Amino acid sequence: MFHALRVAAVDRLTDDAVAVTLAVPPELRETYRHVPGQHITLRRVIDGIEVRRTYSICAPATAEPVLRVGIRHVEAGAFSSFALKELAVGDEVDVMPPTGRFVLEPRPGHFAAVVGGSGITPVLSIAATLLEREPSARFCLIRTDRTAASAMFLEETAELKDRFPERFHLVHTLSREERQTGLPSGRLDAERLTELLPALLPVADVDGWFLCGPHGLVDGAEQALLGLGVPRSRVHQEIFHVEGSVGESPARPAAPAAGGSGPEATVTATLDGRQGSWPAQPGETVLETVLRHRADAPYACKGGVCGTCRVRLLDGEVRMDVNYALEDDEVDSGYVLACQSHPATPTVTVDFDA
Repeated sequence: MFHALRVAAVDRLTDDAVAVTLAVPPELRETYRHVPGQHITLRRVIDGIEVRRTYSICAPATAEPVLRVGIRHVEAGAFSSFALKELAVGDEVDVMPPTGRFVLEPRPGHFAAVVGGSGITPVLSIAATLLEREPSARFCLIRTDRTAASAMFLEETAELKDRFPERFHLVHTLSREERQTGLPSGRLDAERLTELLPALLPVADVDGWFLCGPHGLVDGAEQALLGLGVPRSRVHQEIFHVEGSVGESPARPAAPAAGGSGPEATVTATLDGRQGSWPAQPGETVLETVLRHRADAPYACKGGVCGTCRVRLLDGEVRMDVNYALEDDEVDSGYVLACQSHPATPTVTVDFDA
């Protein structure tokens, strides 16, 4: 469910990025209380067209929820263009409550992250909350940006280093700019990370790895970690959403389903405790079928990235086109992305509430 929230601040981060803070009224504090690493979906009608975009919360998780998100402009991006050029303090934006499973509940241990570009956003919340709440925890942040001028939240990460010098290790690389000190410039691919990570920290002793950014970086970091013997269960990843497109890199292979997409199927869905059954039109995804009858069905990117439309498959089989959002254990537990799932059996039953 969306609620209209007032824009409390719009802060310029770089030439092409802003941080937007949304005011949460007292009666909605519990609704918008977030776990570090979660994201929110923003909705706005632009030129008569409803536009939804998902952005990660960068603020630490506090008693009184602070909704602050980083928005980077992308070419032809409807919402990002609006946010950078028009959005102002006092405006109202429809906001969905926080969701997402790329999270870390504060606990003792040693944690690390490899992030690129705007992938810093959820990890900033994760690291700040962990260090503030758990005195024995340590965090190593390895971030990469094109140039120093393009890096989002530089001041915030520098502040963490000043506040927690013994427990927060920051490594910043640039792919398109040489620096007088620090690591050489260049992409952080699997080969480079395989050499770099063991030199920075005891890889085997890290209790949890958080990878966020472009698909190429996340995939390369995952390959490097698995090659270094890190159990897959310790690796958590999130591909950042780029204005309605997931790029041309291949997604993580989706769970195969027997049979092809039939021309006729019935989709049964449970949403907010109410169940309904409807015929699917040829070629429709499960989400498209449900939306024709339940406009309140949750979704954001429709590109298999954000995971907002995650459902549990209770009966039947589906074919997922792509999967950037679900981790292996979720797929094994029967979860699918409604926006990418096509019925592969005459009947399909899903649960949005699971």
